[in-house]
Amino acid sequence: MHATTQARSRNQILVSDADHDRLSGLARAFLNRAPEPAEDLLAEMDRARIAAEEAMPANVVRMGSTVTLHDPEGSIQRVTLVYPAQADIAEKRISVLTPLGTALIGARAGRTVSWRSRDGRVLSAIIDTVEQSASRRAS
Repeated sequence: MHATTQARSRNQILVSDADHDRLSGLARAFLNRAPEPAEDLLAEMDRARIAAEEAMPANVVRMGSTVTLHDPEGSIQRVTLVYPAQADIAEKRISVLTPLGTALIGARAGRTVSWRSRDGRVLSAIIDTVEQSASRRAS
């Protein structure tokens, strides 16, 4: 287990069956190119509770969710969780294969998530709100 996963809050996470299948496949595909983040994501998928897509609560972070969070210093950020190909830091779209992205998937509003920065510091933030993408709201 890598430092990123160890730093993650051990709260139960909930992932839709569709996201679980896609994310497990994505992590396996990245094992050779980016072993540490891929292994961290696989570890999260291994411990996740899986629910049917239609049973997912609106306050759980899923792929495409836009999340507002604040850190202990009071800094607020709003990010959208995406697959690596859609990631664009300037647009605040973060990959699920980043330490923050892996920490967010499956977490609920009100929870504190923790992750390890590139320089080894453990960072944390509280999830204030979770907004589902328009395609999820329509279903």
